[in-house]
Amino acid sequence: MGTASEEAVKQLRTLMEDVDDESLRESYRNIHQGYPTETLLRFLKARDYNVHKSHQMLLDCLQWRTQNEIDNILNKPIVPVELYRGIRDSQLVGLSGYSKEGLPVIAIGVGLSTYDKASVHYYIQSHIQMNEYRDRVVLPSATKKQGRPICTCLKILDMSGLKLSALSQIKLMTAITTIDDLNYPEKTETYYIVNVPYIFSACWKTIKPLLQERTKKKIQVLKGCGKDELLKVMDYESLPHFCRREGSGSGRHISNGTTDNCFSLDHSFHKELYDYVHQQALVKGSSAPIRHGSVHVRFPEPDTEGTKIFDTLESEFQKLGNDKA
Repeated sequence: MGTASEEAVKQLRTLMEDVDDESLRESYRNIHQGYPTETLLRFLKARDYNVHKSHQMLLDCLQWRTQNEIDNILNKPIVPVELYRGIRDSQLVGLSGYSKEGLPVIAIGVGLSTYDKASVHYYIQSHIQMNEYRDRVVLPSATKKQGRPICTCLKILDMSGLKLSALSQIKLMTAITTIDDLNYPEKTETYYIVNVPYIFSACWKTIKPLLQERTKKKIQVLKGCGKDELLKVMDYESLPHFCRREGSGSGRHISNGTTDNCFSLDHSFHKELYDYVHQQALVKGSSAPIRHGSVHVRFPEPDTEGTKIFDTLESEFQKLGNDKA
């Protein structure tokens, strides 16, 4: 960390020490998990080291968390299990393993996620629960194992099956992306994009110039399933199932069952997450029955970059659809 960065962290830390609202302070502790310097650096990076803007961003994040009870979201399970299984089968996200440097590897099936088994609120709740579980359980565990702060992850985005019909999901994807950008900034070290179809290649040429430079540097579009390149940063066992052979795709089920499919509720990661949330609900709620119904989280207003990207993506999808008509 350079001298300018150290000074920015020092200034931001001083500003945060002046926060006297205990609910905000508690939420801040949940965010930094004992590593406030790394957290302050993330918010500073997200606002190009402008201390005033970083401070406002962090305060806005804490207000959003307290107003929407995000600190309690890990004790609010999605029930019944059939509904949760439907969400897992249509919102394809999972933890496939760890990189050689100890960073969690998050796999996302962008192309085959349909988001059609539940309401928008359930998908938002599920997404935030995975974020919070990553930040409060997975990353602290990796930190302990590595003996140094592990505060970021790698993401592998599988574009298999991406179609023009994805246009109907853009509103939900905008909401999810905005929540991440404003409240979980700089949590991803690198994005690896694999199994790229023509439709993505066509849109990528238009979207790439809209990205901020620091975002561009994080994105690597790999050839095919990306296996050879990914094996440079992780072992074979940590590869998502859709990267283990060419043409494997991100199917929801694979030939040897669902235990290797990190999207499945039967995968160890999702079993642990599911059990953790239910245990927390019992601890927090004592003997009270677990309530049905989704958690309604207020969606932050999309930021300029995110709005521009999704507006452009929508326009490009429409053009491709017209060309095919």
